[in-house]
Amino acid sequence: MKNLFYASALTAMSFLAMSCTSTTTIAENSNTTESTTRVSKETSNSQDSSAPNSKQAIIIDVRSQGEWDNDGHAPCHTLIPLDQLEERIEELRPYGKITVVCRSGGRAGRAKQFLESQGFDDVTNAGPWQNAACE
Repeated sequence: MKNLFYASALTAMSFLAMSCTSTTTIAENSNTTESTTRVSKETSNSQDSSAPNSKQAIIIDVRSQGEWDNDGHAPCHTLIPLDQLEERIEELRPYGKITVVCRSGGRAGRAKQFLESQGFDDVTNAGPWQNAACE
């Protein structure tokens, strides 16, 4: 009985770990990180950031680079993985309206809470990335 319990717990933890991790290798991640940085800078540079509290809008995808590459993304979304959000927060200061998306809405919810704690007041959790259409 004890062995059955341990086997069940181990199986459940394995499924949880698989759903929370990326399957990309370090080599794949290093190759795509450069393009992510470039996309973010291009998006930031294409917007006029002269008005600090403007209503410029941005859609942030907080999934991992592997999910972005393998599961798809919308062309108007900017990838800032949740674990990089704190270090890249200054990239978001020019925007008055921020929409966050991920795979199901959980990480986007955590991102929304973090951004609001940093003084952003117009942040929306749109849930799955497919819900935030490009305009």
